[in-house]
Amino acid sequence: MSIPQSGGGPIERHEQLAEYLASGCKPRDQWRIGTEHEKFGYCKDSLKPLPYAGERSIQAVLEGLRDRHNWQPVTEGGNLIGLTKDGANVSLEPGGALELSGAPLETIHQTCDEVNEHLRDVKDIADAIGVGFIGLGAAPIWSHDEMPLMPKGRYTLMDSYMQSVGTMGTAMMRRTCTVQVNLDFASEADMVQKMRVAIALQPVATALFANSPFFDGKPNGHKSWRSRIWRDLDDARTGMIPFVFDEDFGFERWVEYALDVPMYFVYRDGKYINALGQSFRDFLKGQLPALPGETPTMSDWADHLTTAFPEARVKKYIEMRGADGGPWRRLCALPAFWVGLTYDQTALDAAWDLVKGWDAETREALRVAASVDGLQAQVGDINMHELAREVLNIAEAGLKARALPGAGGLVPDETHFLNALKDSIESGKTPADELLEQYHGDWGGDLSRIYKEFSY
Repeated sequence: MSIPQSGGGPIERHEQLAEYLASGCKPRDQWRIGTEHEKFGYCKDSLKPLPYAGERSIQAVLEGLRDRHNWQPVTEGGNLIGLTKDGANVSLEPGGALELSGAPLETIHQTCDEVNEHLRDVKDIADAIGVGFIGLGAAPIWSHDEMPLMPKGRYTLMDSYMQSVGTMGTAMMRRTCTVQVNLDFASEADMVQKMRVAIALQPVATALFANSPFFDGKPNGHKSWRSRIWRDLDDARTGMIPFVFDEDFGFERWVEYALDVPMYFVYRDGKYINALGQSFRDFLKGQLPALPGETPTMSDWADHLTTAFPEARVKKYIEMRGADGGPWRRLCALPAFWVGLTYDQTALDAAWDLVKGWDAETREALRVAASVDGLQAQVGDINMHELAREVLNIAEAGLKARALPGAGGLVPDETHFLNALKDSIESGKTPADELLEQYHGDWGGDLSRIYKEFSY
């Protein structure tokens, strides 16, 4: 989850809210790719999740990255809670999962190099202290009480609020992991088209990257339990946001949506002030109960935008949020998937042609079916396996059109990063399917074997 944002000074005009989003518009040659991924840490001998502090802990991993790999510390209340280096940052999820938020880079070759270097560095530290990391969409065995809440003020506030607005918010905070990619737009119209394609096709990403078939030590009946959790978290800030497909959708419409999202906090002087359930609209009028008489800054607005969690969201860029965390090679496949679909206009138009006839009910049904059945999902006459095949072909064509070489020119384009997804299309199996086969086969129902066989 996000660290405090830097957005700017006082908000003096309502128009500044949309102008902030519009300031993200960039010409095509300045479009970048930012990949984020989360992974669970655990003690190798006990297979229990890492505490925040101690010899084998999240803190020890952060200190190792700081001291041995030249990351700069981020602290809160005297606790080391993150790191920064070269435009990237490492942060903590509420239950202690470690997240890399990558720097904005030009090619998938570069972003994959960044992921690889990060995982090598983490493994270097982890091996030295008897710790492992694993990429899954949901914690397979650990209970809620086994997952410690990290010492961040934002999380303390969210933890209590989540329990009042849904049934699965605290499970999301402590026991899920994702991989995301952040992508740019050229104009308001470009943002609109990309958001419509993004929302419509998130279920395809959910199906292809499904990797959370276990929870509380047993199969849960879903290929992506992480996606299931998000469906019962907080209706005010999650979901498939149908208004994106309305004729009036644009930056201002996103502002109106975000203003209706109940607040979590205001960040002041290194502390999170409780504003749970309060209104940013009241804040604009100087009537926020948490800070009476005070009006917000653009940094407050930037912070507030990070508290809306739909399947794709707009900030100064677009975040694709529909995929489970997963194996090493799939961390590079997600940016390849979305860059291929959205960074070439012919591919983007083809993707829009594919989905523009769907209504809100179809899109939501695809989301639910992807969570339950993965590539085996069926909604009306839409077969997820065949839809995913068609979408992947579009993405591959988009990457070929980009024609950006890697490895000093030895690799002609970025299409090979889709290979893990092409394997799923050919076999009909996602990581969740493979895990279930292992569980019911060689593992004989012993889910603890997942750590040895699927850790980084």
